[in-house]
Amino acid sequence: MVKLLVLVVALAAGSAFSASAPGRIVGGELTTIDKYPSIVQVDYFGPNSGTWSQSCGANILNAYYVLSAAHCFAGRTYDPSLRRIRAGTSYRNTGGIISYVLREHNHPTYGKRGFDGDITVVRLINALVYSPVVQRGTIIYQDGVIPDYMPVVHAGWGRTTQGGLLSPQLRDVVIYVINRELCAERYLTLNPPGIVTENMICAGLLDIGGRDACQGDSGGPLYYGNIIVGIVSWGHGCANETFPGLSTAVAPYSDWIVATAV
Repeated sequence: MVKLLVLVVALAAGSAFSASAPGRIVGGELTTIDKYPSIVQVDYFGPNSGTWSQSCGANILNAYYVLSAAHCFAGRTYDPSLRRIRAGTSYRNTGGIISYVLREHNHPTYGKRGFDGDITVVRLINALVYSPVVQRGTIIYQDGVIPDYMPVVHAGWGRTTQGGLLSPQLRDVVIYVINRELCAERYLTLNPPGIVTENMICAGLLDIGGRDACQGDSGGPLYYGNIIVGIVSWGHGCANETFPGLSTAVAPYSDWIVATAV
């Protein structure tokens, strides 16, 4: 039987986080930030619109660092000054506290093989202030494994249907881990084929669909219990019954995350 291991690691950057063993919420329910105090919004500044708007999610590691998807902090026009973090609010684009981005540490393998390595540790300019709704998260232990068919949870402010509207309030949804080899076989049938690697977690309702993350949830958490085991990354549409969503598995990167967030 595979066991989930949790390791508590103290870090210096103003606080600590726990270490243990892109983007979408469809088919879920409204929830509140007090149930998920480590999730935060990633805001993007649109140079053309001149406004800030939530575009991704992230997860608090400690007062100065958050964990997200690399594709939320990359691209031809990316600059750290065009990103900020909003923490401690249930509602999209309003409330909470704001912290601006100093720099991103995208994993060095990102961009070399599909969405493999789609994970980043982001350094903030100003420290987050902890409260009941702003708390550090717990990540899975290095190389920890979540067994197939176990229930996991997405949370975020993403679209509630494929091509639909972003949710004004935080939502969550329960789905199930799907065998990676089976998931990889299905994605290979796409044209062009989708690349599912050993560094990803496939989760959804296989052959049923209707529950998933969606655009706007990228970088947010995939929880097993209260442990962050995945980072919302990519998929074919949202809540597709044949092609479940993919999250970057945190476990292959846990030691790197701990070493980076200091």
